[in-house]
Parts: sequence; structure tokens; C-alpha cells
Amino acid sequence: MAEPRVIIVGGGFGGLSAAKALRHSPAQIILIDRTNHHLFQPLLYQVATSVLSPGQIAAPLRSILHKQKNTTVILAEVTGVDVARKCLRVRDADHESALTYDDLVLSVGTSFSYFGHDAFAPFAPGLKTAADALEVRNRILHAFELAEAEENPGQHPELLTFVLVGAGPTGVEMAGAIAEMVRTTLKSDFRRIDPATTRVVLVDMAPRVLQTFAEDLSAAVHKRLEKMGVEIRLGFGVDQIDADGVVGGGGQRIPSRTVIWTAGVKPSPAGQWLNSATDRAGRVRVGPDLSLPGHPEIFVIGDTALVEQDGKPLPGVAQVALQEGHHAGTVIRRRIAGQPAPAPFRYHDLGNMAVVGKGYAIIETAHIHRSGFLVWLVWALVHVRNLALANLRVSVFLQWVWSYLSDQRGVRLIVEHKGGADG
Repeated sequence: MAEPRVIIVGGGFGGLSAAKALRHSPAQIILIDRTNHHLFQPLLYQVATSVLSPGQIAAPLRSILHKQKNTTVILAEVTGVDVARKCLRVRDADHESALTYDDLVLSVGTSFSYFGHDAFAPFAPGLKTAADALEVRNRILHAFELAEAEENPGQHPELLTFVLVGAGPTGVEMAGAIAEMVRTTLKSDFRRIDPATTRVVLVDMAPRVLQTFAEDLSAAVHKRLEKMGVEIRLGFGVDQIDADGVVGGGGQRIPSRTVIWTAGVKPSPAGQWLNSATDRAGRVRVGPDLSLPGHPEIFVIGDTALVEQDGKPLPGVAQVALQEGHHAGTVIRRRIAGQPAPAPFRYHDLGNMAVVGKGYAIIETAHIHRSGFLVWLVWALVHVRNLALANLRVSVFLQWVWSYLSDQRGVRLIVEHKGGADG
């Protein structure tokens, strides 16, 4: 009898967790992703602000799973699902094909959303991929180079103003990192400009930063950012973004050559593939075991899934995806082995964290609201531990120690992308 085939779409936190849960299963596991690597997205902002290189937060999927002999990695893009025939439509560089499955795990993630204003995209890149982070890094560093070369001092304020649209974790962490960079690493590198005159402006329509955190922690972060020189404009709805800056908040224009999109995200097309019920955000509604209602062979996890617990939807964070991936893999493994199914999925909240510059972070759990240096140390240890490979953990740890002691950044290179790669 042929081994059952389990296809996992997506090599992010959820997909990898599901694959690892099936490592001892007598099944053929196929992991499909559009890239050949797993990316540690929580540290993308550090690539964008020159602390780390892409090669320090990304690992080849084949390297991560090389000891897992029942697992094959395929570099391709899934374009649809035929639920009735139990097969995927897959496109690689040369052709389209179909892959059949016995069980399917969709962990496709999200992309950033401009809320219907896609014309903003050329002027305000977001952060979802390594290529996005490199583009943002290029823009930030290029702004200082342009200002240094500009002989008219009247042009310097516009060149040295950075606007971040969205005051969630990514926006807050990016704002803190840029503010830290200009007052430490870059302070003595230029002769015709003073990096300390840089403006970092964080805007959001929300009434406070970090809306998903408790109000006391939000207030602490707000105060910390202002102490670092970040301008915060709340209740500021963005109406226009162009080559000259941002317009919003009742017609106010913030002149800037560098705008970074750190606002909302949109889900994958999984709901359309499955022709299934979704919420307003496009997340697929799943059952207690994370399977699609009426299709126990299809599991949807991570940012793609709507999972409610205690009356609230679970957030789109890495820990949720990790735990959901492990649960889906366990359900499939037990089913193949003829064992009873596990209890319905329940997320164990380990807390949310955010970092704001060097030596300061916040943590929120059910019983703990803390901020400061000790929390920053915990944040660093947690993130190092969760990197995919041991060599990355060593590399990032040493880079952080060096950056902390010397105020020097790891990679301050402007790299023009013309089919090449940057590490």
C-alpha cells in the first residue's frame, strides 16, 4: 500500500512546525514554497535598518529539513486547489502541473495591504520579504547619501525625513531602530550634514501606538519613542503618498523622500482557492482541529486561518502559527497511525513582545506587564533561540553583542538589485 501523501503549502513558522510534527510519520511529506528559504520575519526590520544581513535571519528549507528523510521540498507557487479531486495546481519556472494529496496543510501567510490605495506602493514599500527589507535599507541609506551630496541646505530636511505609516509593532520597532541609528552609528560618518537633524515621523489613524497591547505598555512605548526623538502623529489618516511625501490628517503634508509602509496586511487567496467561508479580513474559518468544515483532510493555519478562542480571534503572530502547525501535524500523524485524535486546538499564550531601540522592550502576558532592559534581554534570548539553525543563532548573538558595545551596524551597503543577490 502506498504511503499517504501530505502536502504542506508555505515554509513559514506554521508550515515548518507541521512538517516537523510529521517527521516520524510513515507518510510522504511535500513542502511547497515560492522561495527556497524560511525567513524569520520578526527581525526583518533589523535588516532594513542595517543591523543584520538577510543571511542571518533566513535559512534554506532543505538545510532545516535535511535530516527529515520523509520530506521533499519543492520550489514552486500554488495557484489553486481542486477540493473535489484533492489536488493542487502548481506553477514552477517552466510549467504548470497538478499534485494530488491525501492531506493538505495551507500556511500561506499574508502580504501587506494598502487598503485599496495600491498607487501608494511605488512610494511606500512594506516589509514582508528579504527583498523588501533590502529595498527599504537601500532607500534609508540612499537618503543620507543624497543629502550629503546636496549643496542646497534647504533640501536637507525633506531628504532626512522618514515617515512610517502604521504604529503597530513593525512601525514602532522600525521607528526606534532608525532613531537609534541616526544618533549613534551615523553621527560622525558625514561631513556636510548632521544625522542628528533627521526627523522620524510615525503616523497612524489609531488613537494610540501598539493598539494590540495594554494601554499602560502603549503609553510607555509612546514616551520612549518621543524621548528618542520620534514624532508621533495619531488620528492621522493617510490620503495620499507620492514622491514628495505624505498627505493626511485633514490636508497636512509631511515632506519626505522616504516613506515606509508598516500598516495593515491582507490574507492569502486560500479562501478563494477553497471556496470557503471567510471573515471580513479574508481569513478562512476552520473547525476545532483546524480543518476546513466538511473536509477533514484540509487544514488551514497561521495568518490564513480564523481561529477564535474565548470569544476573540487569535492574533497573526509567530507563536500562534507554530502551535497551530504542530497541532495540525499531530492530527494527521495520529490519523495515519490509527490513533485517537488529540483534543481540540487551544493556543497557549506565551505573551507578546516589542522592542524600541537598544536596551528597551515590553512584554505582555496574562499576568505580566513589564518594560525595560531586562525585558529586552529576554526578547533577545527568545528571538535568538527561535532562529532556524544553530549557525544563525551564533551569528546573530555575536552581531548583537558587537552592535550593543560599539554602536556599529552590521551591513550598511547600498545594493542595486539587477538579478543578483545580497547576503
